[in-house]
Amino acid sequence: MADQAHLADPRDPWYLRLPVVADLRRSHGLQRGMLIAGLTLTAILLVTAALAPLLAPYSWAQTTDAAGVFGSQQPPSARNPLGTTVAGFDVLSRVIWGTRTAVAVMACAVVFSLFLGVLLGLVSGYLGGWFDRLAVMIADAVYAFPSLLLAIVMSIVISGGRSDAWGGILSAALSITVVFIPQYFRVIRAETIRLKAEPFVESAKVIGVGVPRILFGHVFRNATRTLPLIFTLNASEAILTLAGLGFIGFGIEPTSASEWGYDLNRSMADVTSGIWWTSVFPGLAIVLSVLGVTLVGESMNDLNDPRLRTRVKARRAPAAPAASGKEQR
Repeated sequence: MADQAHLADPRDPWYLRLPVVADLRRSHGLQRGMLIAGLTLTAILLVTAALAPLLAPYSWAQTTDAAGVFGSQQPPSARNPLGTTVAGFDVLSRVIWGTRTAVAVMACAVVFSLFLGVLLGLVSGYLGGWFDRLAVMIADAVYAFPSLLLAIVMSIVISGGRSDAWGGILSAALSITVVFIPQYFRVIRAETIRLKAEPFVESAKVIGVGVPRILFGHVFRNATRTLPLIFTLNASEAILTLAGLGFIGFGIEPTSASEWGYDLNRSMADVTSGIWWTSVFPGLAIVLSVLGVTLVGESMNDLNDPRLRTRVKARRAPAAPAASGKEQR
């Protein structure tokens, strides 16, 4: 019974019943620590991306200031707090501006995947028949393709392998969209098949409610409860795919936008020369960003799975006072 005290109360304000907020309220112990750590890292990523022009001391492709040229592979200093790259870019500025590219790819991939995957899952699960069989077959075939390989193909098709900022963002986002649509499709399709046999859906059919209203007014509301768990995990994969695309040379031009994978690629030769700052900080940005989003997704998954959710131990009620001799009589 103690665990039920942490469930969201329907009488609570709407903002307290949001997926992440409700999970945070009913978490505790290690699960709460993981969720708070993930939310903190994710919040830092989003705030840094939003305030990049204010936080970054220079532009992502700036190599000079009022004092002159930065210089190539300069160690950290007051002028360049995290040093400079082999091309003379400020590492701190590149890391900060890179958050905007990562968040843009993450947002585009998640929005596209959600929209297409949910729509296909609803229609396929509700209608069934040949359309359902064809959609399942295509989803299984697409799911077999590695996201990075598909990202390379999409990058070549869209931009010829080298791209500007939006070309690189769209090529990475579209490749991730195609790969992750089957995940949303499978979840929504399974829920739709279960829900269309429920009494409230059958009642809507009997009174003559149209198919669009049944799908989006009845089935959709009850079939999308697990989506926050999926897109938080897929968002981290989006960051990794973008970084992998830039690392192997199919990323964004350095003068168009900052991208962590490209910076890692250019710093490979620096490591053997003892120049550590050009690779450590972009790599650390990738690790912390992926870790933050992954911790949020894993924590929400644990909290929504009764088999994994840690339960609060019920406090023992204080023992009733012993009855006096007169009361016993």
